[in-house]
Amino acid sequence: MLALKHAHWRYYLQLMRLEKPIGTYLLLWPTWWALWLAAEGVPPLHLLLVFTAGVVLMRAAGCVINDYADRHWDGAVERTKHRPLASGAVSGTEALQLFVLLLLLSASLLLFLNWQTVLLSLVALVLASVYPFMKRYTQLPQVVLGAAFSWGMPMAFMAIQLQLPSILWLLYFANLLWTVAYDTYYALVDRPDDLKVGIKSTAILFGRYALPIIALLQFASLVLLLLVGVLAELHPVFYLSLALSAGCFVYQHRIARRSREGCFAAFLHNHYVGMLVFAGIALSYLL
Repeated sequence: MLALKHAHWRYYLQLMRLEKPIGTYLLLWPTWWALWLAAEGVPPLHLLLVFTAGVVLMRAAGCVINDYADRHWDGAVERTKHRPLASGAVSGTEALQLFVLLLLLSASLLLFLNWQTVLLSLVALVLASVYPFMKRYTQLPQVVLGAAFSWGMPMAFMAIQLQLPSILWLLYFANLLWTVAYDTYYALVDRPDDLKVGIKSTAILFGRYALPIIALLQFASLVLLLLVGVLAELHPVFYLSLALSAGCFVYQHRIARRSREGCFAAFLHNHYVGMLVFAGIALSYLL
């Protein structure tokens, strides 16, 4: 039975990262890419609302279970030592109860979707639940995160088109590669601390080649998005958005070379990439 303490709601909000919406943006923009492409324009209002609410709830749930998985390690990492679970302000049991509550709220949204999309949502649940634990067992937890952050795309196409066309999978892997790239920036911030406590990441796996590999991942993502534009016969404004996104990637590399703080700033800057690509898709159907 859920027994969340009223006095702890300030800490629960911190667990859900509602005061730090960057993760929501990075999950929301690609979901909107897929909705607009699947609908070939503005998607049905009820689906737009359902998927947007789902992004907010599932991102919050992902943050809670991530902190639960890292509760014994976050205290040793400078950036995370003040998180509610690491500091003891919230118990592990309370965090799990909050996670279940967020999943139940997310599940209620499935009532507005067809059964095929509901089945696909089970994959999203598995990915969101296992990702936080992958950094203990694999050097590629960012790939699992990319799979999780991209799974709203098959769901969007299934909800609108009742099929999973090839263009969807180009979009899916473009977003997956982009996610691995920007989350490697994020992991570079924590790399010294992660090495001490034994947490695995692509930042550690790539070593001194991390920035060149990030550039390669970003380039591959842009190539796949270019193919999406060609297959969907999008307006030239979409290709302009890709060119501007490429400029954003160049800027990110310039600031990431300076320091760990620069890597974090580069991570945050990807919000604008997601927004630019969305603008290119949405304007393609308006012009």
